[in-house]
Amino acid sequence: MKLSSRSRYGFRAILELAMAYGNGPIQIKRISENQDISNKYLEQLIAMLKASGLVRSVRGPRGGYTLAKPPGEIRLDEVFTTLEGPLVSVECLEHPDFCPRCTDCVTRRIWAEMQEALFGVLRAKTLQDLVEMARGADREANYQI
Repeated sequence: MKLSSRSRYGFRAILELAMAYGNGPIQIKRISENQDISNKYLEQLIAMLKASGLVRSVRGPRGGYTLAKPPGEIRLDEVFTTLEGPLVSVECLEHPDFCPRCTDCVTRRIWAEMQEALFGVLRAKTLQDLVEMARGADREANYQI
């Protein structure tokens, strides 16, 4: 399985918003520069996150974007599903009628377990967990210098 750039860049953008949560909105240009993501592509990603209710816009000269709720209330599976859509590793998991062997297929069970494991990790973590991981990584990097 390979994650799309939409997920990779979208997670970096929303993590930046989470890191700044409570300090006011961030402009797209700043996120774009900090994360090395094109402005145009970032606008598309932010629009998706905004449409899902994870991000909100703030108008005005000091406007920009901020999380719609605290980072601890946003699970990573919400972000992933917003950016990628529903994940189905094989068609028969979502549509059992797709394959006549679906009811007795051993490999289908493996695909279901794999999908549940992935979403289990994403459900168990919030943006706050990522913020803490990022801050811990920053502290380690500064300590090692």
